[in-house]
Amino acid sequence: MKLGAVDNGQYFLHDNNKQTELLCCDNEKDLGVWISKDLKWTKQCNTAANKAMSVLGMIKRSFSHICIESLKILYNTYVRPHLEYCVQIWNPYPKKDIECIEKIQRRATKLVHGFDKMPYEQRLKALGLYS
Repeated sequence: MKLGAVDNGQYFLHDNNKQTELLCCDNEKDLGVWISKDLKWTKQCNTAANKAMSVLGMIKRSFSHICIESLKILYNTYVRPHLEYCVQIWNPYPKKDIECIEKIQRRATKLVHGFDKMPYEQRLKALGLYS
């Protein structure tokens, strides 16, 4: 087997006088991480955010009254790992990725009884979370 390339960006695999063209794709999933052809994290960030949002919805449907301690435990155990796995949560580059992740935490902090009318920064301070 031998890998060959043509100047216009096409790649071919040569095996026993048989030539197979290798196709280009926009996104590839490897070890649970989405990698785009331009090496941006947007697809991975959106996928993680969707998973975290679905878990947060399940928590909301399962509990009618959530106190501060319960939310901390549930959020840190079930939601946050989806956001932190292979996502540059500490320093996302595009603003839309930051807003995508922050939207989940905004929704989570509103689940505590009596916190839905408070400003977001006060909710974070009361819960001991950071932006």
